[in-house]
Amino acid sequence: MAKKRNRWDFQEMKTKGEQCVWVTAYDYPTASFAEAAGIDMILVGDSMGMVVFGYDGTVPVTMEQCLMLCKAVRAGAPNTWIIGDMPFMSYHVSVEQAVENAGRFIKEAATDCIKLEGGVRVADKIRGIVDAGILVMGHIGLTPQSSAALGGFKAQGRDAASARAVIDDALAVEAAGAFSVLVEGVPQEVTTFIQKKLGIPVYGIGAGLCDGQVQVVGDLLGLFTAFTPKFGKKYANLAEVETKAFKDYVDEVKALKYPADEHKYHLLKGEEEALQKLFDSYK
Repeated sequence: MAKKRNRWDFQEMKTKGEQCVWVTAYDYPTASFAEAAGIDMILVGDSMGMVVFGYDGTVPVTMEQCLMLCKAVRAGAPNTWIIGDMPFMSYHVSVEQAVENAGRFIKEAATDCIKLEGGVRVADKIRGIVDAGILVMGHIGLTPQSSAALGGFKAQGRDAASARAVIDDALAVEAAGAFSVLVEGVPQEVTTFIQKKLGIPVYGIGAGLCDGQVQVVGDLLGLFTAFTPKFGKKYANLAEVETKAFKDYVDEVKALKYPADEHKYHLLKGEEEALQKLFDSYK
C-alpha cells in the first residue's frame, strides 16, 4: 500500500521537476479507482454542482453537500491526499467564517487541505486559515465562482493588463501562506512565469505545463456528451459505454431474457413437497 504524500512531498516534486497528477472525484468508487491507479491528489471540487447535482454552475453548492461528498471520497481513498473545495459564500463574509468552515473540512471530512478561489481579495482569509493550522491551496485565473464578474467562463491573462492581475494574485496567495496554487484558464506564457516566480507548487487546469495537472473526472472519463472544454482530454468514453449497457438491459428485460436461470435463486434440495403444501394451505 502506497504511503500518502504530504505537503513536503509535493514541494520536493516541484524541486525535482516531477509532475503531480490529480483529478476530481465525488464518490466512493471513483475515489477508490483513482487511488488504485496511483493518483497523487483528489479534489472534491465544487464542480460537483454541474457533475453531480446538475446545476448550471458552482454557485448553488453548499457546505453540507461538499462535506458529504468529501466523506465519501475519503472513505474510498484513505491513502490519497484529499482537497476540500470551499463553496461560494463559505469564506467571503469574514476571516472568522473562513476559518470556521475550513475547519469543518478537516474535522468532519478528514480532508488534508482546503482550496479557495481568489488572490489579492482573499489574502486575509488565506492567512487566517493558515494561522489556524490548516493547509490552503489557492485558485487563481478563471475562478468559476466569480465567473459572472469575469464575463463568463473565459480564459484570463490573455493581455498584459489581465496577466498582471493573475500574477499579482499568485504572489498574494504565496505571501499569505498557501502551500500551493491552482491556475485555471491562463496562457502558457503566464503560467510559466508564475511557476518560476513562486517557490510553492503551481498546478494547472487549462493553463499549460507547470508543476502538475488536474482534470474534472467527467471530462477525463467522457461522462459528458454535451461538450468537452478546450483543455480537457477524454481517456475513455463512459457515456457511450453506460448508455449501451442501459439499452441492453432494457432490451433484455422487455424480451424476458433477464433474469435468466443463472440469475435466480432455487429451492433447497428436497423442499419441493413442503413448499407445495405451504402453497396449498393458502387455498
